[in-house]
Amino acid sequence: MNANRFTHFLAIDWSGAKGERQKGIALALAHGDGGAPVLIEHRWGRADVLAILRDELPADTLVGLDLGIGLPFADCGAYFPGLPDTPPDAPALWDLIDRIAADEDHLGANSFVAHPDLRPFFRDGMDTGAHFGCDGAAHGRGRFRVTEHAQAAMGCKPYSNFNLVGAAQVGKSSLTGMRMLHHLRGHLPVWPVDPLPPRGSVVVEIYTSLAAREAGRSAAKAKMRNYEDLNAALATLGSPGVAGEGPIDDHSSDALLTAAWLRAVAHDDARWTPAGLTPEIAATEGWTFGAL
Repeated sequence: MNANRFTHFLAIDWSGAKGERQKGIALALAHGDGGAPVLIEHRWGRADVLAILRDELPADTLVGLDLGIGLPFADCGAYFPGLPDTPPDAPALWDLIDRIAADEDHLGANSFVAHPDLRPFFRDGMDTGAHFGCDGAAHGRGRFRVTEHAQAAMGCKPYSNFNLVGAAQVGKSSLTGMRMLHHLRGHLPVWPVDPLPPRGSVVVEIYTSLAAREAGRSAAKAKMRNYEDLNAALATLGSPGVAGEGPIDDHSSDALLTAAWLRAVAHDDARWTPAGLTPEIAATEGWTFGAL
């Protein structure tokens, strides 16, 4: 395994919000030779990010996407148990989402969760679907992937990708991100659904709270909203700080910190071989890079 070969580290804080452009998307790049991570200033839309990932990446870039690259599968033996055409693996899931939401602009996925066969699996602002849990179990926080159980064991507070409610939910961003991943097939591998290639760029799923945790932040204080806190966290990772003082939005700080974190840990083989990652989990649920 040659995970020490990356020359650039791009962290993307993602958003599932409606519209052409989302204030919640932020991109930051860290160079393998060192230096402070750099925020790529732009009012981003999801289509812009897709274009960069397809056609404009620097060579040998490790891309971290802050979204879930799959839905829970192992807990129930299927993404959508009981449906005759439930997808068998992550690429088929991405294809299904994109086909159902094909008429939505800006890589939206609202029509997917509104589909009458699929809506019972989600919790939205009006209803908790009958299949939000598994096998008739109490709904609780919903279904989790194996990697999300690993996150929780590390002290994080993950949310189910079937949950579409609340400020901390990740369901909407994950579903829109899966549409983008479908459009990246054949252009950019997505680890661990695809094996880590010996050269070239690759996408991994990130959870910015994991980066913050390794930078000395607690789960309750994972968000950094001023330059002083951000630069203290960067210093913990061995990275130079970024210029600025006073407030910074947490989307930008998440991206900047996570770009530096990817650079600091990508060489560690253990990150690429977590104990819970089986071939079956890789193919169906994927994994969060850094969840051990």
